Amino acid sequence: MEQNRIDMLIATMSEKFPPSKLMMVREQLAMLDDSKLSIVQSVEYKDTTSMLLFAIFLGGFGVDRFMLDDTGLGVAKLLTCGGCGIWSIIDWFTVKDRTKEYNYRKFSQYATVTSHSTVVISV
Repeated sequence: MEQNRIDMLIATMSEKFPPSKLMMVREQLAMLDDSKLSIVQSVEYKDTTSMLLFAIFLGGFGVDRFMLDDTGLGVAKLLTCGGCGIWSIIDWFTVKDRTKEYNYRKFSQYATVTSHSTVVISV
């Protein structure tokens, strides 16, 4: 993919990923074919502000953890009523970072699946 398109994508998606992972995102985008770019762009990433609102209003029930595919801790948070409220308050401050990490893992999963399109059949 050409450098100009990579720069444009990084500029539009930079708020969705952790700043420390942006170089890795750039490298993975550079390895993608232009035909597979639409797959990576069509992935729905979680919005950090929406996740913060979920953590504030429904965090005591573990909804924020469930939405970030952290079901084990979501169940624990639900059963303990957000750790008697303390866990919920801590999550208010960490939910944005966890959301960005979740988005990076999701991007990385789709970028590696689309860039390595070989199929291995075991007998």
